[in-house]
Amino acid sequence: MSGSVLVTGGAGFIGSHIAEAYLAAGWSVTCLDDLSRGKREQVPADATFIEADVRSKEAFEAIADGGFDVINQQAAQIDVRVSVDEPARDASINLVGFANVLGAAAAGKVKRVVFASSGGVVYGDPDVIPTPEPTANLPISPYGVSKLAGEHYLRVLGTLHGFEGVAMRYANVYGPRQDPKSEAGVVSIFVSRILEGKPLTIFGDGEQTRDYVFVRDVARANVLASTAAVSRGDRLDVPAFNIATGSETSVNDLARHVMQALGREVPVEHAPPRAGELQRSCLDISKANRELRWQPDVSFAEGLTALAGWFEGTVR
Repeated sequence: MSGSVLVTGGAGFIGSHIAEAYLAAGWSVTCLDDLSRGKREQVPADATFIEADVRSKEAFEAIADGGFDVINQQAAQIDVRVSVDEPARDASINLVGFANVLGAAAAGKVKRVVFASSGGVVYGDPDVIPTPEPTANLPISPYGVSKLAGEHYLRVLGTLHGFEGVAMRYANVYGPRQDPKSEAGVVSIFVSRILEGKPLTIFGDGEQTRDYVFVRDVARANVLASTAAVSRGDRLDVPAFNIATGSETSVNDLARHVMQALGREVPVEHAPPRAGELQRSCLDISKANRELRWQPDVSFAEGLTALAGWFEGTVR
């Protein structure tokens, strides 16, 4: 089954891969992006492109008048440090911008909105690892708060206006096109620095863990979530899915894995821990497997090889 979809943030790292996955599945695709982080050349050639900020009147009109079946919201402020230092900016993009998109979806009679939430932050520091969707939501950063609030906006406005909402709670996504200057892209940061022969910086003792999922697996999950029959209920977690691998990797182990994959070694330096950073994050994906018929296909070693190949071919 396919239809017409608009991907906000469609010129960005994750959004451009999602746009490609929709096209491969036979969808008509429009990408909307303000190009503050995304790149025009990353928008697939067969997709229509609209340059606009998700907070703008232009974005509202494009969505309301576009006749789309699905809106896929990937546009976001993604840096935890920015959310700590500039919480109003984080809220402006992640809440005001998303509310504008949802209002436009209602005006345009969109059938479903797929929202990029974050399993890495909405649960806070959970007691259960891997963490399932019903776990209590106790974010410890303003970024986590804005993602959790986005899920509430999705639920409430969907109920009021008759569209379905699906929240995709990503783990740590990595892969080609990820910005090595972004705080959220530790894998790309490590790969780029190793290829440049520069030391790696690990904040804290390096024993904090993350769940690293390859971007093309994430893109495939988004396409499935656009049409799959998903459960409905009165809890926020019911139409939410962890998109991850279920495997826990420490930052110290990540550094070793990346150096091994690239066949190079560089010094590792430690810096003080950062405010708002989780100690452990690993997500239970059994629900996505059960309801979306999704599971990750790309191993960590395969993903690192693909990422390194992209860096060597395009960055250097």
